[in-house]
Amino acid sequence: MNQVVVISGLAQGMGREVARILAGKGMSIAGFDMDKEGLESLKKELGGKGVQHYLVPLDITDRPAIFKFRDEVLKEFGHVDTVLSNVGVGFFGPFEEVDLEKAIKNFEINVFGAAALLQAFIPSMRKNRAGKLVVMASMVGRMPFPFESIYSAAKFAVEGLVCSLRYEVEPFGIKVALVEPSQVSSKFAAKSHTRPPKDSPYYDRVVKFSTKNSEILKGAPTPLQAAQRIAEVVECPDPKLHNQITRKDTINLAIMSSLPQCIADPMFLKHMGIQE
Repeated sequence: MNQVVVISGLAQGMGREVARILAGKGMSIAGFDMDKEGLESLKKELGGKGVQHYLVPLDITDRPAIFKFRDEVLKEFGHVDTVLSNVGVGFFGPFEEVDLEKAIKNFEINVFGAAALLQAFIPSMRKNRAGKLVVMASMVGRMPFPFESIYSAAKFAVEGLVCSLRYEVEPFGIKVALVEPSQVSSKFAAKSHTRPPKDSPYYDRVVKFSTKNSEILKGAPTPLQAAQRIAEVVECPDPKLHNQITRKDTINLAIMSSLPQCIADPMFLKHMGIQE
C-alpha cells in the first residue's frame, strides 16, 4: 500500500525538504501552510515528478479548517500512515518584558496547533490500528535557554503532550515520536531574535546571547540536513520517542542532563557568552 504522509508547514524550510525527500521515495504527500506562493511552487515540483499530493493554504489555528482538511485527505487517499506536525514559531525576549497576549498566540500555534492536527488524525489511525505521529519539538523543550522562556514553555508543553498521549494511543498500534532540533541554519531563529530597547536592564546580555547564537548558527545543520534526519524518523517502523538531529545534540543533552545544576549552569552560560 502506498505510504501517505501529512506534513504541516511544508511550504519552506525543513518541512519542504522533508516533503521532497519522502516524495522522492514514492510517498504521497498531503499538507498545508499559510505561504500560498511556496505551496504553489511545491505543487508544481511534486506534480512534475508524478507524485500524488494534496496541498492547501491553511492556518494552523483554524481548528474547523484542520478537521475539514482531515476529511478531504482521507477522501483523497483513503488512509494516512504518518502525520508530521511541523508548524512552529519562535519567541524571544526577557520574560519581564514579554507581551503575554503575544505569548498566548505563540502557544496557540506551537501547542494547540499541533494538538489539533494530531487529534484530527488519531481516530482513523486508531480504527486502522496503525499509524505514526511525529512531532517537531526542540532541545529547549528539555534544556531551556535564557530569553526564550515562552518558546521553551511551549516546547516543554509539546513534549509533555506527546509523552502523555503515547500511553493512550500505542495500544491501538499508533507509534509516537518527538524530533528535538538544537540549532538549524535557517531564518527561523533570526526572525524571533529581536533586541529589547537599549534602556532595558537585559539589553547587554541579550546582545551577547544573540551574537553568540548567530555564530553557532553558522555551523549548524542546514534545513536539508535536518530534513534528512526527520525523514529517517518518519520512515522508521518503530522510532524512538526522543530523537535529536545530530549526534552532538544527543551527547550534549545527555551530558547536561546528568551534571549537577551548579556545574551545568556555569558551563552553559559561558558557552553562550553571558556568564556574569
